[in-house]
Amino acid sequence: MSYFASEWRESGACLTADPELFFPVAAGAVGARQADEARRICARCGVRSECLQFALDAGEAHGVWGGTTPDERRRARRKKLAAQRSAARRQAPVAPDTAA
Repeated sequence: MSYFASEWRESGACLTADPELFFPVAAGAVGARQADEARRICARCGVRSECLQFALDAGEAHGVWGGTTPDERRRARRKKLAAQRSAARRQAPVAPDTAA
């Protein structure tokens, strides 16, 4: 079974919900209300973490996944990349002092 057809999807609380809630197209208050409703559904979902991890791994740029909006996932990816860069800098070998 491919990663994209994972079994976790079969257990999602969103299966019986209106898919449009999870992909609001309206801007402003209407879209925000739809996203809030989607997030309430996600809050009671047993596979929320798997859904979020899928969205992060797949780079999902649209919709509510694992209770997060696209902006929240972008911030999480940036934070993770910044932490990885910082860790890499700390682990980088230091050049020996060549001054004589």
